[in-house]
Amino acid sequence: MIRPDDGDTRPERVAVIIVNYNGGAMLRQCIDALDAQTVRGFQTIVVDNASSDDSVAFLSGRPSVDLVRSGCNLGFAAGNNLGLRHAGDAKWIVLLNPDAFPESTWLEALLAAARRSPEFAFFGCKMRLADASGRLDGTGDLHHVSGVSWRRDHGCPESSVQRGSGEIFGPCAAAAMYSRGALNEVAGFDESYFCYHEDVDLAFRLRLLGYRCLYVPDSIVRHVSSGIAGRRSDFATYHGQRNLVWTFVKDMPGVLFWLYLPMHVAVNVAAVLVCATRGQLVVALRAKRDALIGLPMAWRARRSIQARRRVHPRGLLQVLTRGLRPLLSRGGKKS
Repeated sequence: MIRPDDGDTRPERVAVIIVNYNGGAMLRQCIDALDAQTVRGFQTIVVDNASSDDSVAFLSGRPSVDLVRSGCNLGFAAGNNLGLRHAGDAKWIVLLNPDAFPESTWLEALLAAARRSPEFAFFGCKMRLADASGRLDGTGDLHHVSGVSWRRDHGCPESSVQRGSGEIFGPCAAAAMYSRGALNEVAGFDESYFCYHEDVDLAFRLRLLGYRCLYVPDSIVRHVSSGIAGRRSDFATYHGQRNLVWTFVKDMPGVLFWLYLPMHVAVNVAAVLVCATRGQLVVALRAKRDALIGLPMAWRARRSIQARRRVHPRGLLQVLTRGLRPLLSRGGKKS
């Protein structure tokens, strides 16, 4: 059994990292929600990716927030890695998007889950859509053997979903908690992704080393969902479609890679066709072209990742989604 480093879940051993880029009023609402948490003493780090708005101006009156300014827009992956380097002696790293607004017991519930379940090293939340529609944004990420990922229960009425705590493939990094020791072992996010699908890649690499993820239903956030980049924007489509290819190539181990490669090719072709119906054919083709250009880089990363793998492919299959029915009927999104 793999356990996070020393398992210390005191709030003062926790760092909450928020990567901001023109978050505007959403960032202020996010910080206000953090200030209302039932636990105290955690570190709050805001990494500002060279915002052109005044979204961080109010932080000068918040001495409890450590502001880290980057010289350019590093993206979500590198921004969080930068925040991690400023996290002092924190043993737990909590990621939170500026458009995610945690309920007051959000962090308390995550820490309680870590104490109860020391066999888990990273944790996901219940995410509600922030539009007051009563619908869910997700209850953890699912990853299909074809390389496609989506948020479980996205868009479902919350009243129709009854899920207790249980193991999931990985969390949506818009609101998630990780053991720092586990993050250090995989060297954090892959910065070549910039954003989108980087949390799936991170979860996959953690999984390959034997780390497990727990869904915590009483840890709740309201999420605008693509509140900054825009849902189905050309930006989101490009990075999502490019990065899912790299994730499959880097992370799918041995026999599973060759077994499911034809399905992976098929879903990529299907994705381009779906994007074409939305007027994004050129964007999708550019994403797939750049994914292919980046394959030598992804293959080099694969050699290193697979050489360190501690989990047998059969064990990995237990947390991967299989079959055509869930793939065809998936109602969720991944961003």
